[in-house]
Amino acid sequence: MRDGCRGVEVSGCQEVGDGVMGLQSSSRLSPPASVLPDGVVLSIEDLWVEFQTPAGPMQAVRGATLEIRDGEAIALIGESGSGKTTLGLALLRLLTRTARVSRGRALFRTGDGRTLDLFALDSGDLRRFRWQECSMVFQAAQNSLNPVLKVGDHFIETARAHGRKNDRQTSERALELLRMVQLDPERVYSSYPHQLSGGMRQRVSIALSLLLEPQLIILDEPTTALDILTQRAIIDVIRSLRQRLQFTMLFISHDLSLAAELADRVATMYAGELVEIGNVRDVFYNARHPYTVGLLNAVPPIAGEEFTPLTAIPGSPPNLLLMPTGCSFHPRCPYATEVCARQDPPLFPISNGHLAACFHRDRVSRRQDVWEETPVPTSEIELEPVAVSSVSSGEV
Repeated sequence: MRDGCRGVEVSGCQEVGDGVMGLQSSSRLSPPASVLPDGVVLSIEDLWVEFQTPAGPMQAVRGATLEIRDGEAIALIGESGSGKTTLGLALLRLLTRTARVSRGRALFRTGDGRTLDLFALDSGDLRRFRWQECSMVFQAAQNSLNPVLKVGDHFIETARAHGRKNDRQTSERALELLRMVQLDPERVYSSYPHQLSGGMRQRVSIALSLLLEPQLIILDEPTTALDILTQRAIIDVIRSLRQRLQFTMLFISHDLSLAAELADRVATMYAGELVEIGNVRDVFYNARHPYTVGLLNAVPPIAGEEFTPLTAIPGSPPNLLLMPTGCSFHPRCPYATEVCARQDPPLFPISNGHLAACFHRDRVSRRQDVWEETPVPTSEIELEPVAVSSVSSGEV
């Protein structure tokens, strides 16, 4: 799964789909399966995304494999720069001109039961897919809304771009959605983006993403740069909308509390790789990857009689141009051994759909003392011998 970026390639040339630069396939990938497994809306298979830089290719997403089921909410968590947003943009083919999908595919089941290979869509099919089947709420709402268009015009233009010419029906739908996200619909509909607060603009973006009733919505850091009260309002709005509209959701965040409140499952991403996947309870109370544990230990608990000291993850994320050998987390990991420096672990099954990419998953715990000392590079520590034959070859 993680042996480099070989295989079918997608060119990095640009297209103008619905006014946003996207990624255009130069040739079709392997033919998609006729249908996805029952209940699966999106299947991401061994996805690699790389950026061309003056220093050489930089792999921002490396071997991501993930299934999203109908009606569920998945939180993609990790530090800034771990590849979360790049993965979301790749699914909508909105990468910059210096980026390309170098390997893998993403299959999507539409509302009428067809299966689409997202990286093989032509410009017309891609245009229909965006917003009708899958929409995205972008990070920083003030930059994703056109400052010279009124809010109502955003709804009208989006509907027209997808062949819906009845402006009256669109306006009625827009007012209904604005009311659903707890805004004054008449006032906001006729306002310019700069006349709204950050929280109001974010809710406008959420309403706009629901205009064409897509199956899947991708929310990229929906509460970033908002005050705590506005964050709470956004969380309540998203929860209410899911209950009423029953859409599937992939939301990207570094806020673990947001994941705990809104997600059914959590996927942890580090240095472009998915290192742990599981339901919320398993990941938060029985994490089996040291990086996930490090993220949890860095957040103050809200329950307990005594204050628990916070522990930062030592070191810094790796340079994606100069990745360490073996497990990408081993230079920062208190459990690192010789096998970690030699081999990149696959996602091992733990239980009930819980997966973790760690050779020492059975030893990982939330104990604070494990993280008290900053690990030095693996070559300088006394390595604990691990027989390679004793490491199971778990499969995703």
